[in-house]
Amino acid sequence: MGLPAAQAQSIEPGRIKLTISVRGFDAFEPRNPGKTHFGQLSFRGGLVLRGDHPRFGGFSGLWRSRNGVDLVAITDNGFWLTAKTVSEKGRIVRFEQAELAPILGASGRPLHRSRYFDTESLTIADGVAYIGVERTHDVLRFEWARYGVEARARIVPVPREVKRLPSNRGLEAIGVVPAGQPLAGALVAIAERSGGEDEPTLGVIIGGRQPGLFQVRRHGGFDITDLAFLPGGDMLLLERWYKPLRGVGMRIRRVPGASLRPGAMLDGPSLIEADLGQEIDNMEGLCVHQDHGRTILTLISDDNFSFLQRTVLLEFELG
Repeated sequence: MGLPAAQAQSIEPGRIKLTISVRGFDAFEPRNPGKTHFGQLSFRGGLVLRGDHPRFGGFSGLWRSRNGVDLVAITDNGFWLTAKTVSEKGRIVRFEQAELAPILGASGRPLHRSRYFDTESLTIADGVAYIGVERTHDVLRFEWARYGVEARARIVPVPREVKRLPSNRGLEAIGVVPAGQPLAGALVAIAERSGGEDEPTLGVIIGGRQPGLFQVRRHGGFDITDLAFLPGGDMLLLERWYKPLRGVGMRIRRVPGASLRPGAMLDGPSLIEADLGQEIDNMEGLCVHQDHGRTILTLISDDNFSFLQRTVLLEFELG
C-alpha cells in the first residue's frame, strides 16, 4: 500500500527532507505467489520506492544499523539518503525522517560538483563510512558517527593497480572484515569487472594485518555490484548481468572468509539467482543485519534515474 507523497522541502542548505512512498509486494516470483524459498534464502518482503524529489534514485550502496532501524544509502551521483525504517511482522512497511544530503569532499564542496561524483559503493563500520568512487578509482573515508552527512571525505591510499582499473568498471563493492577474523578491521573492495568477459576481477585488502591484492572468479557473465560480510566472516557477493534482449539478472555468492588473503582466487557457491521472472531490477546494493538472531539480507536497485526502471528494496532471511 502506498503512502501519500508530500512536497519536498529544504531543511538547511544542501539537505532535503522528503517523503518516500512505498508499494509492497508479497511474492518475489509473481507466477508462483506461494513460493517463499529461493535457493538458500527465504523471501521476507519487497517494496518499490518513490521519493518526492528528483535527486531520489540511482542507489548503488546500502547500509543498515545492527538492529536494522537506521538505513543509509548513496546515489551514484554523490548524495546520501538517510531514513528510519518501520517494520511490521518482520518486514519494512514505511520510512520516516528521510533526508537527502550531498556527500561532501575534503573542502566541503559537494562531490557531485567534483571529479569524485561517481559514488558506487558504501559500508559503515565502527562509526566510519567508506565510499568507493568509480572513474577516479578512489576510496573515501568519513567520520560518520561524529558528523553524519556533514562529514567530509578523506582519501584512503590504494595500490597503483586499483588506479589502473577500466574507467567505468571500478570499485562497486566495499566492506570491512568483522571482528574475530584474521583480517578483522581491514577494508575490502572489489572491482565490477577488471578484465575481459570471462576473466577474474580485481580485489584489494586495505589496512589490517595482510594488505594486498586478490582476484574473484567470475561465472556466467555476472559482474560484481556489492559485497557484505556475515557475522561469522564469510563474504557475500552481489552480482548482476545485463543483456539488451534478455533484461537483467542477479546472483548472490557466498565466499568462505578463511579464503580471503593476498594472492587468493576467491570463489563460492550461489545462494540465490534471479532474473525478470522475479521482482528484481538493477540490483546494486547489499547489506546484512541481525533480527533476533536471524540473518537478514537487504538489497536495493539502481534505477539509473530512468522512468523505465524501479527502485526495488528486497529483504531475505539466510536459512
